[in-house]
Amino acid sequence: MNALFARHALLADGWQRDVLLEWDVHGDLTKVAPEASPPLGVARVDYVVPGMINLHSHSFQRAIAGLTERAGESPDSFWTWRDLMYRVANRITPEQMEAVAAQLYAECLRHGYTAVCEFHYVQRAPGGHEYGNPAETAQRVAQAARESGIGVTLLPVMYAYAGFDDAPLRPDQERFRTDPAHVLRIVEALEPLRGPQLEVGAAPHSLRAVSAGQLRELVQALPAGRPLHIHIAEQQLEVAQCLEATGMRPVDWLMQQTDVDARWCLVHATHLSDGERDRVAASGAIAGLCPTTEANLGDGLFPLAPYVAAGGRFGIGSDSHVSQSPVEELRWLEYGQRLAHQRRNIAVRGDERDVGTFLWQGALVGGAQAAGRRLGVLAPGRRADLLVLDSAHPNLDGVPPHEVLGRFLFSGNDNLVRDVLAGGHWVVQGGRHKAQDAIAQRYKAAVRTLHAY
Repeated sequence: MNALFARHALLADGWQRDVLLEWDVHGDLTKVAPEASPPLGVARVDYVVPGMINLHSHSFQRAIAGLTERAGESPDSFWTWRDLMYRVANRITPEQMEAVAAQLYAECLRHGYTAVCEFHYVQRAPGGHEYGNPAETAQRVAQAARESGIGVTLLPVMYAYAGFDDAPLRPDQERFRTDPAHVLRIVEALEPLRGPQLEVGAAPHSLRAVSAGQLRELVQALPAGRPLHIHIAEQQLEVAQCLEATGMRPVDWLMQQTDVDARWCLVHATHLSDGERDRVAASGAIAGLCPTTEANLGDGLFPLAPYVAAGGRFGIGSDSHVSQSPVEELRWLEYGQRLAHQRRNIAVRGDERDVGTFLWQGALVGGAQAAGRRLGVLAPGRRADLLVLDSAHPNLDGVPPHEVLGRFLFSGNDNLVRDVLAGGHWVVQGGRHKAQDAIAQRYKAAVRTLHAY
């Protein structure tokens, strides 16, 4: 029997006692029964929570994490970091991309992510030539996801221009060059891979990287119901350039060009006017927040409290992968707000006053929507994605359920995730990934070559 008995499990309506969870060979939950009796032969654990969704990833950037923290002669910013990132983007091979992605995904699983949305824009060969297979690099990422066991939403990126007013791409951006037809060829090539553990959407990179016509063409041609993600309003310079080019702020301009609805994930959305903030909340779209990357790049702080008050939905991502931990993303989502507002316990709402519970549950809802997959809650018909927390750790020993998520998110840096079930398979047990050593060896070899160590 594929089953687990939890003394305490976090369900959609909160913590429940004595929960029997069963799943089928396809990785779908078939039974979630509170107040059950423990069947013979079924493993018993103390605390189970749904696995988190990482809604924004550039997996190849894991290869540069920690290597861009040296100041230059002029003030550093997102734009100087981007120049350094491009150097790796223009060297990495498909084989190295797969090795790096597998390492990243294994790390994400060990820390509590069971699904990822891959915003994938390195489509061409070095120099900008097309591969014979338009989905060559995307399929490498898909293979890394299969090996690690993480569920993935692949988002081939449309990237046509270097800036507003259709500025031509720079030579170091030629590997990213795509138009609607190219992106749709990649989507078509990935179609046979779609299944319970893999979805395919698309992503206009940003307003500065696509024209209005291209944006509308891609949105209209993508199969109905597929996820659409876009970087937007991440940097103040981007907002200023959008105003100069269009006379409108980024979110306002996007909403004028296309219907922004629940298919959309607006990644970062850091610098919003009050009106834009409320329009995003009302649209049903997800704000895709990546606090560790946004802090690392000096982006700024998202207006979380008024956005939540307006009914807005959010999720979290690890983006450039300076961290692979949902705990750190959610912790700093809250801490950034505390620093900005100089008060405590901000990420709450009227019916949920516990910060840890609100953050975890909110990010599950938003992440599942952004992924376009049956995720985010322990219920029949959803994917069997769950975390078993380490109840033997001093931070969780004897803790009542209503305090578990507060301890999990705000009590230190030890990893409290013990076991991870993703798509009905145990991919992490006792804190170790099932293929941890083999994946790490390939990653180390790839990075040595990539950086010429």
